[in-house]
Amino acid sequence: METSTITQTTQYLTFRLDEETFAIEISRVREVLDFSVITKVPGTPDFVRGVINLRGNVVPVVDMRLKFGMTRTEKTVNTCVIIIEINFDGEAAVLGALADSVQEVMDLGPDQVEPAPKIGMRLNAEFIKALGKRTGPNGERFVIILDTDKVFSGTEMAMVEEAGAISDGQAPAQPSL
Repeated sequence: METSTITQTTQYLTFRLDEETFAIEISRVREVLDFSVITKVPGTPDFVRGVINLRGNVVPVVDMRLKFGMTRTEKTVNTCVIIIEINFDGEAAVLGALADSVQEVMDLGPDQVEPAPKIGMRLNAEFIKALGKRTGPNGERFVIILDTDKVFSGTEMAMVEEAGAISDGQAPAQPSL
């Protein structure tokens, strides 16, 4: 979805990594889990912390901080795993995104969404779908809206699949926030 074609209000789940706020379309979120035991899988990229058992399904867990070139996520009372659905090689796959904390579900209308800048971003700009603008008590703040299919695609995720750590997409139908 290009930002120029956003014509309706969309809901996003926001989460924190370090001092930045990120967002994922709520339609991609299946549930949010407390940080639990993660089993490391040999041969996966460093940003793949391992796998968890989610109701009988093996689900890979990606450390979003490592994926974006930050320091490793440390376990705190707020650390969580966001279970999301991605499109991987034309098929639905489920994975966990390890985040410092989940913030809120927010609505952003077309007038609150801007194209991502092409330069000056610490993150790979291809991962960014757009920037959301929110006005709060401390002024305007930006939320980085992620393109989950691009964040979790390519040769790195193929390595995860080869290691047997990609789920077949079986996940609950309703988000549990």
